[in-house]
Amino acid sequence: MPFADLREYIEALKRRGELTVIGEPVSPVLEMTEIADRSVKTLPGGGPALLFTNVTGHPGIPVLMNAFSSRARTLLALGVHSWEEWTERLEFFLEPKPPVGLIAKFKAIPKLTELASLFPKTEKSGLCQEVVLERDRIDLRDIPVITCWPGDGGPFITLPLVFTRDPVTRQHNVGMYRMQIYDERTTGMHWQKHKDGAGHMRGYEKAGRRMEVAAVIGADPAVTFSAIAPLPPAIPELALAGFLRGESVSVVRCRTVDIEVPATAEYVLEGYVDPAERRREGPFGDHTGYYSLDDEFPVFHVTCITHRKDPIYQTTIVGKPPMEDCYLGEAVERMFLPVLRRQFSEMVDMHLPWAGVFHNLMIVSIDKSYPGQARKVMHGIWGTGQMMFTKTILVVDSHVDIRNYSDVAFHLLNNIDPERDMEVVMGPIDELDHSSRQPCFGSKLGLDGTKKLPGEGFGRRWPDPIVMTEAVRTRVDGIWDRLGLGLRRSDPS
Repeated sequence: MPFADLREYIEALKRRGELTVIGEPVSPVLEMTEIADRSVKTLPGGGPALLFTNVTGHPGIPVLMNAFSSRARTLLALGVHSWEEWTERLEFFLEPKPPVGLIAKFKAIPKLTELASLFPKTEKSGLCQEVVLERDRIDLRDIPVITCWPGDGGPFITLPLVFTRDPVTRQHNVGMYRMQIYDERTTGMHWQKHKDGAGHMRGYEKAGRRMEVAAVIGADPAVTFSAIAPLPPAIPELALAGFLRGESVSVVRCRTVDIEVPATAEYVLEGYVDPAERRREGPFGDHTGYYSLDDEFPVFHVTCITHRKDPIYQTTIVGKPPMEDCYLGEAVERMFLPVLRRQFSEMVDMHLPWAGVFHNLMIVSIDKSYPGQARKVMHGIWGTGQMMFTKTILVVDSHVDIRNYSDVAFHLLNNIDPERDMEVVMGPIDELDHSSRQPCFGSKLGLDGTKKLPGEGFGRRWPDPIVMTEAVRTRVDGIWDRLGLGLRRSDPS
């Protein structure tokens, strides 16, 4: 069953023993970061979710952190038991086939019913508006927004779901962009130039009018995941959230802006951005493990704050991996692998190692059948959505375990001639990449670690791998078992 709101998810974590409640007085300035960072880096499986109930300076407002800092919790949040189950569920929508026979038709009914869940359901009122603060009652400093790292420019809202509308189509977009608190009514809006929110703002700038914005904090898990998903512009995030939930997302219209937001959210910040206005934002301790530098970014003016009675503030921290965002990124990777396989038919698997902080490294295994196929995949990845930021792509053959880095290194290093198998291209680079020659633009590297075929500049016969005969392996299995050694067969590849 889908989680109706963040609170139902928290209750599920309590029942599973995956939530630690911290009643000791803890400051939102640096102390929460240190606790959350220690937990995810040192405790088994990413540690528990953390609920701080005694936040210094903010009595009565609990703060939730590390809500998704384990593989088990990301699967729970998405309502599946395994990624294989997710792939099976998604398969119906990637390649729908008319059901044949009465039994098949009945089995298809739940899947067809899910189609209706793609459309949000508008309500007249919502729990997110139990308390309405306007004009002189607006004060962002009443929210326990954390200061993450010592060099940060101030407190940052780190897990906001930012709702905007396309100025022409009026279609919603939901993204996740950090928001630095400047004062009681203004924040920064860190949408990078490649993001959809920034694209919307450019449309409003051309039209010469300000842009309405709503920032949601503390939504149900499916809505949160939809905000970080790399969706094409034509697919609304709330449609994905509805699919994840198997049930439509209930939305309510904001009080001061023409934007609809999840009705069960904990907080909603309503307001506007003037495309012509900029203010210094940052520095901010980022997922690269370094501070992203301060720069000029748009300013968000708050016109109304609504929230639930006794609200819960949800936040996260980023920094050197592993962190909670690693598990979020891993979930997105596994969610969209079936989609990528449809786009790249030769793709067997894809992996973004945590040390590559999402955009620095992608490892891909392919079922290779013709010369140049590895390079075709590289260029396809660089031409697809936010994967255009991938700085390094390693391509290996289908039998390589791409999550076993020793296996990847063995095959990659054995199979490359550096000059022949290296592809260097120029293009867009993630704005947070501090090593590029200039902001947002630089070089990217692809390495073809596959077995080379005739026609790929290889003038010799490719050697055969060392593999023991199956007959010997089978006989030794019996000897091995009688010896009681209990070890698995060695990898024949």
